[in-house]
Amino acid sequence: MKRNKFILIPMIILMLLINVANAVSVSANANVPYHTYNYDYWEDIYYTPAAYVPNGNISGGKLEIGVFNSPQDIFVGEDGRVYVADTGNNRIVILDNEMKLERIIEGFDNEDKADTFNAPSGLYVTEDNEIYIADTNNLRVVALHEDGSLLKIISNPKSEVLPDDFVFSPLKITVDYADRAYVIAKNMFQGIMAFDENAEFTGFTGTINVTITTSEKIWRRFSTKSQRERQAQFIPTEFTGVDISPDGFVYATNIDGEGQQSIRRLNPKGQDVIKKGMVALSGDLTWRLSGDYSGASRIVDIVYRGNGIYSVIDKTRGRIFTYDHEGNLLYIFGGIGSQEGTFRNPVAIEEKGEEILVLDAYRGEILRFLPTQYGRLINKAISLRYDGDEASAVKVWEKVLELDANFELAYTGIGKSYLAAGNNQKAMEYLKLGMDREYYSIAYKRYRDDILKENLSYILTGITILVVGLTVRSLVMKRRGKGVGEDE
Repeated sequence: MKRNKFILIPMIILMLLINVANAVSVSANANVPYHTYNYDYWEDIYYTPAAYVPNGNISGGKLEIGVFNSPQDIFVGEDGRVYVADTGNNRIVILDNEMKLERIIEGFDNEDKADTFNAPSGLYVTEDNEIYIADTNNLRVVALHEDGSLLKIISNPKSEVLPDDFVFSPLKITVDYADRAYVIAKNMFQGIMAFDENAEFTGFTGTINVTITTSEKIWRRFSTKSQRERQAQFIPTEFTGVDISPDGFVYATNIDGEGQQSIRRLNPKGQDVIKKGMVALSGDLTWRLSGDYSGASRIVDIVYRGNGIYSVIDKTRGRIFTYDHEGNLLYIFGGIGSQEGTFRNPVAIEEKGEEILVLDAYRGEILRFLPTQYGRLINKAISLRYDGDEASAVKVWEKVLELDANFELAYTGIGKSYLAAGNNQKAMEYLKLGMDREYYSIAYKRYRDDILKENLSYILTGITILVVGLTVRSLVMKRRGKGVGEDE
């Protein structure tokens, strides 16, 4: 009886510790007002630890400058300053690195005349702190020096490819290292408008043509005029958000009602060169099967975060989706609601240090999110992989798996590291868990070659023995045959 007590007491203590650990884990996620999940290889949802958690908000009221009125864009400069396009108030609000008010730009001097903004909807700030503003209702892009003086104005573009009645109404803007501006304009479906350093229109980049099926082509060919008028117009897709990486690749988001691809990575030629992972680059996946009549995700903005990582925001469900340079979905967080950390009308996303900032037009607030240990580990592992340091990434991936044993990308990362190190058998084990068929096949072929090399001497010895044996047998049979013939 005493012996049973000695066994039972440690078991009770162990169970209590497990329950406490579970309670701590549950309570940590209980403070998050949204579901945190990901998709596996089969596109089934599985729930994960939270990658990011709410970290307060910034509003016009807290800054004592009056409420933000339907703000539409936010930008974080190289020096940590935060710029807000306070659209309804026709002003640009600038916060310092500590997120405190620095100054407000409500106008500028334009050829010795006072000029103002009218519904500025987009922002971009260069490394030289030149501020590009999509001054939407004034039908122009205004570029200012850091001190607020006028640099240049982009307006009224002219080209043979533009309709005679085209009205240039810019919504979003980004600028590359050569001062080329890329503008998303209202009612412009031909692509993102490109302007050179002299504010001259040079053409479109990233045009997305809608594919028409064979049956639709036949129907349109034989339908009447009135029937054709009632049919959907097959026009290129509308862009919604834009950002740029230091190497000049334009990251853009677009409307995709089918939920197939809402993210583009455009090279200098305007070609989409984005890599696609196992899931579609279009936010949520299960809406088609779950009876969710709100439809596909409406991706409205994107931020390139470095090391191949980029995040987008879905206006439909208020969720933030983050991907790596290979198109793998890393984590999901956020949601629509009234609690802290949820959105009513998210319109723009940025990164400031470790934080992710989201601008909510309805609330007139900048919502702040900090990474958890889980989020930091994933970001670190992806950054190491992006730099080619697969070996160092392994230890980080192992820590990720301690928090989320279902994270397939972690298994794949470890498997690729073993593959690079020549441990093909171990690579096969992890790549199978990561459901990476491509690299599993590579590991399998290499492992098969390893087996052949290791056993080549035995195989050759066996073949030699077999050949010698057959030769001896053949000679013996011949001699026996001759002996029989002589007797006769």
